[in-house]
Amino acid sequence: MRTWSTSEGNKIIRILSGRSNVFLLTNGLTNILIDTSAGFMWKTLEKRLDKLGIEQISLLILTHSHFDHAANAARIKEKYKAQVIIHKSEAKYLATGDNILPTGTNTVTKFIVSTFAKKFQSFALYQSCNYDCTVDDVFNLSIFGFNAYLIHTPGHTQGSVSLIIDDEIALVGDTMFGIFRWTVFPPFASDQDQLLKSWDKLLNTKCRIFIPSHGSANSRSLVERDYYKRTYTGKHYQNL
Repeated sequence: MRTWSTSEGNKIIRILSGRSNVFLLTNGLTNILIDTSAGFMWKTLEKRLDKLGIEQISLLILTHSHFDHAANAARIKEKYKAQVIIHKSEAKYLATGDNILPTGTNTVTKFIVSTFAKKFQSFALYQSCNYDCTVDDVFNLSIFGFNAYLIHTPGHTQGSVSLIIDDEIALVGDTMFGIFRWTVFPPFASDQDQLLKSWDKLLNTKCRIFIPSHGSANSRSLVERDYYKRTYTGKHYQNL
């Protein structure tokens, strides 16, 4: 399990990787989980949390409501007594276990969406979960003992959020990807112009590391280079 630490001593532990990353933010006293992965990953997620001795989770943050991020929310809420937070525009999807249909950003992913849209909708249904609070624009986590806050970073979905920790490390959900060495642009996004505005918002923090839900951590220099290239050339699409 990969771990990052901030100068204030907060730790971010990547509990799961592969299909979708799951992170634990901890200060040694309070635990916050970010995303849950897909339903079929529940046993692995549970075992790894148990291995770390995690008996209680104060807050579960869902970066958005897609099944590979939110499918185990109800299980986390029940077992670890976690409060669940999600952006207000996607709360209804969590409450029904439904998904927002993704939109492709390149030729390949556009074909995938157009071909398998109906199958995706049925395949991706997950156990619904009652949320405890919602994010609008900013949500401060100081009440949980962290110098951290959530910000609204739409683009992948309308209700995507990112977590800024100690103004050093950002957990960005699917607002960026860490799959390709030359770009952080996600293969799916509902609004590409809105996505770039969210990148700008993230770059206006002092964060040096941007950790996505798919792939590896991205450096600030890579995000800046990709942002300026796409902003000033209008090149929204990546070539696979």
